Formats: sequence, C-alpha cells, structure tokens
Amino acid sequence: MKKLIYSLSTLLVFTFVLACTDHDIFEPEPETLSSEIFISGLKYPIGLTSDDTGNLWVTEAGSGKGNDGSVSMITPSGVKTTFVTGLQSLMREGSIEGIAHLAYRAGKLYFLHGSNGILYTADVSSFKSGDSPVALDDIDSVDIGSYVKSLSLTDPINSNTYHFTFGPDNHMYIVDAGSNAVIKRDIATGALSLFAKIPNVAAGVEAVPTGIVYDGSKFLISTLTGFPFTPGDAKIFQVSASGGVDVYKSKFTTLTGITLSANKKPIVIQHGVFGAMGFGAKSGKVLNEDGKILLEGLSRPTDIIRGSGQTFYVLSYEDGSISKLSY
Repeated sequence: MKKLIYSLSTLLVFTFVLACTDHDIFEPEPETLSSEIFISGLKYPIGLTSDDTGNLWVTEAGSGKGNDGSVSMITPSGVKTTFVTGLQSLMREGSIEGIAHLAYRAGKLYFLHGSNGILYTADVSSFKSGDSPVALDDIDSVDIGSYVKSLSLTDPINSNTYHFTFGPDNHMYIVDAGSNAVIKRDIATGALSLFAKIPNVAAGVEAVPTGIVYDGSKFLISTLTGFPFTPGDAKIFQVSASGGVDVYKSKFTTLTGITLSANKKPIVIQHGVFGAMGFGAKSGKVLNEDGKILLEGLSRPTDIIRGSGQTFYVLSYEDGSISKLSY
C-alpha cells in the first residue's frame, strides 16, 4: 500500500511540474503594466516583431523625405543593426509613413510597404548583429496594392497594405487600412483574394483596420477609425475562418495595434485622443479587451507584441522608442 501511495504521489508531482512548464496555460492576465525603455533613437517606428532567438525586428518610417525607410534587428541586449534601408518615406497629413508592419516566420522576414502596396520576403536565417545591410533590390517583392485597388472597395479608390498575420493552413491575411478589407494570400500559389470587408464603425465613418491576429479559431482586428477620430468609435472586429464579420468589442478610441495574451485574450493600444492640435500629448494607452487601462501616458504607440512570460513590447512612434512592459 505504501508503495502504491508513493507511486501516485510521484505521478501527481511529475504531472504538476510538466503542467507548470506550459506558461501559456497558467499565465495570469495583466491587471496593470510597468514600463521601461528598451531602446530609443528610432526614426518614427511603425511595426515590431520578434524572431525565435529573441531578437526584435522593427520598421522605421524615416524622415518623410526620400528613401530612408528601414528595417532593423535589435538583439536582446539592445544592439541595433540595420537590415535594409532605401524604402520610400512619405509625409502625409502631418505624419511620416511608408513602410508598415512585419512578421518573422521560419527564418524569413515579411514586411509591407503600405503606401506602395508591396510585400517583401527576406531570408534572414543567417543575418547576425553587426552585418552590413542587404540591398533592397535583392529582396523578393510582390505587388499587393494593385490588386486591392482593382477591387474598387472605396470611393475614391484607396489602398494601404498595413498589417498581416498567418491563419488557417498558414495562408497570409493582410489588413488594408485604405480599403477597409482583409486580403488573403495563398501560401503555396501567392494568389490573392478578398477575404472580408470591414464595415463602417459609425454612420459615414470608415473602420481603418490597423492590426490583425489569429487566436486559433477566429481573427481579431483593431480599428483606428476615420476622421474626426471620435472617442468611442473604434471597435475590435472578429472575422470567422469563412470570412464572416462581427463586432467583438466596442467603445474604444483610435486603436493602432493588437496582440494576444498568453490566454489568447486581445490586448490593444490606443494611439491617442485627437483634438484641435492633433493627437494629445501622451494620450496613448494599453488596454485589455474590456477597455481597462493597463498602462497610460504613451506617445502615439503604433504596435505591441507579446514577449516571453509576463512581458510585452510597445512602440512609440512619436518618441522613437521601444518599451518593455511587465506585470
């Protein structure tokens, strides 16, 4: 009997240890976040991702004059290496833009130039800190924007291929902030198709989707909303695997990014509150799906990703920084 009791106890302890190694199951939801600057001095950063060795990758819009948009790698110790530059940088309505978001997957880095509608795919498996930049012309590229414009989804016709994720069967799903649509790109053939159209958030107010994640069963999409960026107009939409669109959560303001917690709950960022002088100073926030403020006082955040354990990273477009958030 003692031997049986001992065996059962050992099994229970072993099972508990194994279960506790799966942090995604037992990680609590954040109730509040603390922030520390990880790196600064970036030129109007837009997108952020991480690779499987802990490096961060960031897109920088540049100066708004010419072709100094770039993509860089940042090591866990904060050392930055430019991977590629020479991407068009534009000044539009007081903001510098051009290059958009990016993602790492199996040794490849994918990044979008929203204004030109180009998707780039680069092999970064052998790129390391301190290497010289690669030439933009040597990176594979494909035109997405022309297809989006051919759909004539808005009047006037508009396209801004802004953010993307990978979904069922590893196909790519791109949110176009100009046409308020989700475009599917077949992983095998590269074929493009209209997957979903995001409806207006209010009468005469476009959604302007800014971020997309896949939680394993559905897509969740953050929205900025069109001018005048009325507080409370922004929504999180959910899109089924078949392309059906519904409102997931509402009453947000100017959302510019979305990520998932360890428990697949959306965490979003508020870009700011818009007023007579533009977006108010440090009116950016990190919020949970119920609108609870997890962190405030941010300067126009443009992206947020989850790190390991109880950490996130958030970009500040205005401050040119990446901050590490903890709870």
